[in-house]
Amino acid sequence: MVQGAAAPVVLSREPLFRRGVELYREGAFFECHEALEDLWRPMRGPHRLFLQSLIHFAVTFYHLERRNPTGAERQLRKGLRKLAGYLPVYEGVDTATLYRDGQACLERLLAGERPEPPPLLVCFPS
Repeated sequence: MVQGAAAPVVLSREPLFRRGVELYREGAFFECHEALEDLWRPMRGPHRLFLQSLIHFAVTFYHLERRNPTGAERQLRKGLRKLAGYLPVYEGVDTATLYRDGQACLERLLAGERPEPPPLLVCFPS
C-alpha cells in the first residue's frame, strides 16, 4: 500500500481490504481482523477510522464464537459509533445497511441472543 498526496488510497482496490472482506464473508473473523489491521496500521486520514469500525465488527463475531457476549457487545458498540460517520456509502461499502443490521445485532445481543453477522456489502471496481 502506498499512501501520499499524489496517490490517494482507494480501499476497494487494496488487496488487503479485498482479503479482509472475503474473510469476513467466509466467517473467518479473527483472520479478517488481522488482514484489516495490517492495512489499518500505517493508514492515516479518514480511512483509518473506517477500517477500525470494520475491525470492530469482525472482532464482535470472533468474541461471539468464543462465547464472550460482553466483549462482543463492547466491540459492536465501538464499531457502530465509528461507522456512523461514514453513512450511507463509503469506499464502495454499503455502510447504511451495515449500520442498520449492526444495530439489530446489538438489540439481539442485549436480549441474550446470538445474532448472525450482518452481510458486508461491497461494490468492488472492475
